[in-house]
Amino acid sequence: MNIPSRQLLLRCYRSALEAVAGERCVADALGRLRLAGPLWLVAIGKAAPAMARGARAALGEGIVAGLVITKRGHCEPLPWPCLEGGHPLPDAGSLAAGERLLAFLREAPGDACFLFLVSGGASAVLEALPAPLELESLVRVNDWLLGSGLDIHAMNRVRKSLSLIKGGRLATRLQGRRAWQLLISDVAGDDPAVIGSGPLVADRAGAPDPEDLPPWLRPWVGLAPPGPAPGDPAWASVETVLAARLEDALDAAERTARELGLAVHRHREFVAGDAAAAGRRLARALCAGPSGLHLWGGETTVRLPADPGRGGRCQQLALAAAGELAGRKGVSFLAAGTDGSDGPGEDAGALVDGDSVARGRLEGLDVDDCLARADAGSFLEASGDLLQTGPTGTNVMDLMLGLKE
Repeated sequence: MNIPSRQLLLRCYRSALEAVAGERCVADALGRLRLAGPLWLVAIGKAAPAMARGARAALGEGIVAGLVITKRGHCEPLPWPCLEGGHPLPDAGSLAAGERLLAFLREAPGDACFLFLVSGGASAVLEALPAPLELESLVRVNDWLLGSGLDIHAMNRVRKSLSLIKGGRLATRLQGRRAWQLLISDVAGDDPAVIGSGPLVADRAGAPDPEDLPPWLRPWVGLAPPGPAPGDPAWASVETVLAARLEDALDAAERTARELGLAVHRHREFVAGDAAAAGRRLARALCAGPSGLHLWGGETTVRLPADPGRGGRCQQLALAAAGELAGRKGVSFLAAGTDGSDGPGEDAGALVDGDSVARGRLEGLDVDDCLARADAGSFLEASGDLLQTGPTGTNVMDLMLGLKE
């Protein structure tokens, strides 16, 4: 089968996305659970509309009421209200969604059973704050977090300490009513307490160490009362199910590659840390490794300069990889998010090869300069290497696929 390298990588990437699509995963999980209505539905996160579609397909009229909360621009026609909050930074819509959710839970009857569908992005699109914190405070905290270089676990400890919803605090609003939550994991280790900052999971991590925070943030930590402790009777009424994980996406990419006749080399490490450093390391491993498809998954970080340019962590990683691949023949490398949006823009990531650097230089751009300014997207646009998928209806972190002929 004579398929160009870039097309091979794209086929494997798309297979991975299809395997963890929110609609499919939720419908499959509900089929295994054999839930029956009446159920009150709450879907939160970037994959919320797709997950809600899956619930509707599986349960039909068994859902008597619903509320969908997702990233701005991601709402779609559904039988229930769809609210939009900011992402990656929360906004006034995020706070309005928090108020609406708390009202939805108050208004449901005392014998109601709830189905929560939670995906990545839930930490930003939904929020309720303790007094005296307001939107300006929330934006300042999240702006600092996104440029801090902290991993998702450390970020979520900070977010939980400032929230009336996160860190299991939403469970207090159930008042003993039965709830199931289906999760699409966007965190290493698939810990339910970290996914969406764990609104319905007991928080074992605790508050962040104030000494690790900037002085202006320290007085705000602990303003929110804690949620039910581990072992509290409140948790007996909550059941948690993982509907999709990063490993599921990697499994699908591997299956597709083997069906296409490729040798597959699955790297079991979770790729984390600085995005540019990871990109260089993976590109070197690809060049030094055997022929075939090389698969990695993970989620890296980017420490942002004062005035960052265009792009997200996958674009930063891909551009750094392109620098290592420059001038080499027969190697291609894809780094992309599974949610369709890498950073604040609408690009999913990038697919680079040995000629990417030369193409970008023709437009007067320099790899090291763009990496230093967190402006990888500008270079990758000039080199013609950006990927766009639109909203994918899922989020299981990032995929890195390398092909060596």
